[in-house]
Amino acid sequence: MKQNKELMALAKPAKLAIPLLISLSVMIYLFYTNVKQNPFLGVDFSAHLFFWLSMALVMIVIRDLAYMIRIRVLTNNELTWRKSFQVIMLWEFCSAIVPQLLGGGFAFAIIILNGEKIKLGKSIAVVLFSSFLDGLFFAIVAPLVYFTLGKQLLFSNINTNSTQQFAMGNALFYTFWFIYFVILVYKIIVAYILFFNAKAVKKLSYKLFSLPVLNKWKRNVIGTMQEMEIASVELKKATLSYWVKSFAATLLSWTARFLLINCIISAFSNVEIHHYLLYARQSIMGILNIATPTPGGAGFAEFMFKNFLGEFIATPALTVTLAFVWRLFSYYPYLIIGAIVLPRWLIRVYGKQDSELK
Repeated sequence: MKQNKELMALAKPAKLAIPLLISLSVMIYLFYTNVKQNPFLGVDFSAHLFFWLSMALVMIVIRDLAYMIRIRVLTNNELTWRKSFQVIMLWEFCSAIVPQLLGGGFAFAIIILNGEKIKLGKSIAVVLFSSFLDGLFFAIVAPLVYFTLGKQLLFSNINTNSTQQFAMGNALFYTFWFIYFVILVYKIIVAYILFFNAKAVKKLSYKLFSLPVLNKWKRNVIGTMQEMEIASVELKKATLSYWVKSFAATLLSWTARFLLINCIISAFSNVEIHHYLLYARQSIMGILNIATPTPGGAGFAEFMFKNFLGEFIATPALTVTLAFVWRLFSYYPYLIIGAIVLPRWLIRVYGKQDSELK
């Protein structure tokens, strides 16, 4: 079957190697250019450190548990906890392999849910609504942190005379807002299609992409509109409880994802940390990461950690080390777990013969 071949191809060594090589190459470069001394010099390996690293692990559990709760709510508990765990691990795995700029694990998530006997229309609705909820989180949090902290605090480590001005100067500030408003407009359009008038938008898209200059994209766009129309029918059945529980799980998951860094930095810091500012900076990074062309933001995430969160850490050497620790907690495990779970999941869902690598 075409679907399981596409999924199984993600577990091939070459696919796994690309994000790993990008991420590790950037880490090696950062270590080479910044680590001039023992990065753990002055670090107190005490109960304080182990407490906060333990809390970092708790944040990972909360993050994934919240995603599992959300997927169960959105599928009306059609998935067991075990199946929910596998779906989330595979979804995270696909997101780590496929660039966010290309939709991350979006298309594969539909295949995975459909493989779990969730009807295609409902699978599309669940994935689209999950994406909408994630976008809604950023649509609320980004202006909230900006207007409560301001540009100066959010971008206070920027040196406008530096050679890194493009990455860390005003260009970053404007890039952030540009991406934010693009996402916001896109989510508003998606919301209108899903909750108000999917058929009208589908007809308009058909006419618009029938024009000669746009005709080559017609098939893909109409296919997407058809998926949204199917999802719209499903989502109009949703109750208030469905909305509240799914958004609460989204808020909990993203908060735990961000607080992971707070815990890691707290583990190696002996000074007071502005936790809200650190959380806010990560919301900025999260939006910028959406536009990255590399799988799972590999390379970009490590670079942004060093340059955007470095002021919260004592030395450049320790900053680079903690960037690696962060990815060790939040990125690499999903590559490994996904590569292990995927073949077994394919055998369970499609059978051994159809799940063999070819």
